[in-house]
Amino acid sequence: MATYNKRGYKAPKPTEINEVEPEETFDGKSTTAEVFNTLDQGASKTEEWVAKNQKGIFIIVGIIAVAMVSYLVYDKFLASPKEDTAADDMFQAQQYFTQAVDAPAANDSLYNLALKGGEGKLGFLGIIENYSGTDAANLAHYYAGTAYLNTGKYKDAVQHLEEFKSKDDVLTAMAKGATGDAFAQLKQNDEALKYYAAAAKASDNDLTAPRFLFKAGTIALAQNKKADALKFFKEIQEKYSSSAEGASIDAYVAMAE
Repeated sequence: MATYNKRGYKAPKPTEINEVEPEETFDGKSTTAEVFNTLDQGASKTEEWVAKNQKGIFIIVGIIAVAMVSYLVYDKFLASPKEDTAADDMFQAQQYFTQAVDAPAANDSLYNLALKGGEGKLGFLGIIENYSGTDAANLAHYYAGTAYLNTGKYKDAVQHLEEFKSKDDVLTAMAKGATGDAFAQLKQNDEALKYYAAAAKASDNDLTAPRFLFKAGTIALAQNKKADALKFFKEIQEKYSSSAEGASIDAYVAMAE
């Protein structure tokens, strides 16, 4: 029978009889055992390190514990009572301040009592000095700044109002707006404009926002910054048309255009 070789075809090589696949051998060592041995060695080293550094570890743990206990003691027995005492001491100063605001005419004597104290009680300046770091002292900065603003001491007003910090957006707006008023009185119009704009952004309520937008617009207009003025007036026109400032805002928009 004829045999045909196809082009490119190669006959397979005969398997050599002596060519045998190597068998896997077990050397008696377990990989799992090696892992556990390694872990045991690591644990031993850790124990040795802990033993050598035990004193230092206890000192660090002790410092952390003392710090936590100290904070709790401070908060319970020092900070909280200090806040309460400061609030009690400031009550009379707040009464003087309220009376000054409600007076039919500017009453510098009442503002001065609010600042410096009376009837054996501290004023806002005393609260700031004696209760530094408390919420009462922080609020006293706002009151003091406003009292100075109303008595014509504008640099002192700026100093205290800039010290005041609050998470309340309305109080923040009022403080920044009052700072703008002080700078306006000092004829520092660029600073006044900056603070009025910041006051308008601090809160979008219908009371403070249009008030400080209007102040920002009028001071920008006085500086011939018509584009800035128009932006402030337009915001009142579009968002706060029902406010007191919105009643005549069309005329101001026309002046800025």
